Amino acid sequence: MQPEHLLDPASALIVVGGTLLATVLRCGTGDCLTAVAALGNLLHRPFDPERARADMAVQVQEIRRDGVIRSRPTPTGDAEFDEATAMLIGSRSLGALQLAHATHKRRRIETSQRAVRTFTQAADLAPVFGLAGTLIALNQLPPLDQPEADFSAAISMAVLTTLYGLLLGNLLFTPLARVLARRAADEERDRQAVIDWLEGQVADALPHVERHHTERAHHPAAVSA
Repeated sequence: MQPEHLLDPASALIVVGGTLLATVLRCGTGDCLTAVAALGNLLHRPFDPERARADMAVQVQEIRRDGVIRSRPTPTGDAEFDEATAMLIGSRSLGALQLAHATHKRRRIETSQRAVRTFTQAADLAPVFGLAGTLIALNQLPPLDQPEADFSAAISMAVLTTLYGLLLGNLLFTPLARVLARRAADEERDRQAVIDWLEGQVADALPHVERHHTERAHHPAAVSA
């Protein structure tokens, strides 16, 4: 096999350019920019729950030692946990902590869904433009009755555009969509674990009414009894 035979700028322009243009037209520039940003985030370290616990350890120790009333928010660099602990201290309620977490979670899920949807659309469109390139190439075939007709260029373009469409959709866009979906699911699972840990650590430092409500919420059998 000769790799240079697999390279054709005209075929690539039809498939890649057409797929990108159609994706922008179908999904909009906002979703496409979100997808590009999510792709860039893959280059960064994923969310580390152990590091998050370590960053909040000082804050948790202060709350457990001095109580939630006398504590002051300590920034950790994570917007969600900074807002959640600030609302916890300000309201002296786990409900505020859970509300902050739910708000940030909803935003993250919406963003990840937009990115995944964009790459999924691109994966669906790539084979379509591969087929479009094939039809364009076949349209360039010389007449059969033409003497010394050369069919090789048109046939090569027809094959390559189909190949480019399949590779672009199945080996690039679809895997990227799956990677983004897995990264988002893993982060939500790990963040929920940190929130559950934080609730368990500070529950004893809450005022009596809130602590009693928390205990009842975690023991539904006692409520029904």
